Amino acid sequence: MKVTVITVSDRAFKGIYEDLSGSAIEKILKQHFDNIEISKIIVPDEEKQLLEVLDNSLKSDFVITTGGTGLSERDITPDVCEKYCDKALSGIAEILRAESYKETPNAMLSRGFAGIKNKTVVVNFPGSVKAVTLCTKTLIPIMEHTVKMLNNEAH
Repeated sequence: MKVTVITVSDRAFKGIYEDLSGSAIEKILKQHFDNIEISKIIVPDEEKQLLEVLDNSLKSDFVITTGGTGLSERDITPDVCEKYCDKALSGIAEILRAESYKETPNAMLSRGFAGIKNKTVVVNFPGSVKAVTLCTKTLIPIMEHTVKMLNNEAH
């Protein structure tokens, strides 16, 4: 399985702070899957750069973004990804918010989106390590089946 992890953060892109969320996603995925290839990229909260990285990631089975799902003016990740994808996978975004809500009512403020572009699944996670830990663990059980379905190998 190929996964691209995109951290969308002006501050991480500028090196003001370390990208802990992208690294947390990578660590959890590597602990769970034996045969996984992970690429990590950091981009600023800029539509053009995010679209460019999304286009370059279409050979991945999954693109997981972290950051940019909140309410600030610079939080554009779900808006860009929704326009970019061909189909929505609303169930993924709904369950990620529902599971996150069990930890914090602030999960209601997350605008994360999930969808499909060609045969690549794009999923938006919030930007905190706590949130990406929960979201990654929630997504793992469906990842292999999802790839099989997209390749007409299952169900």
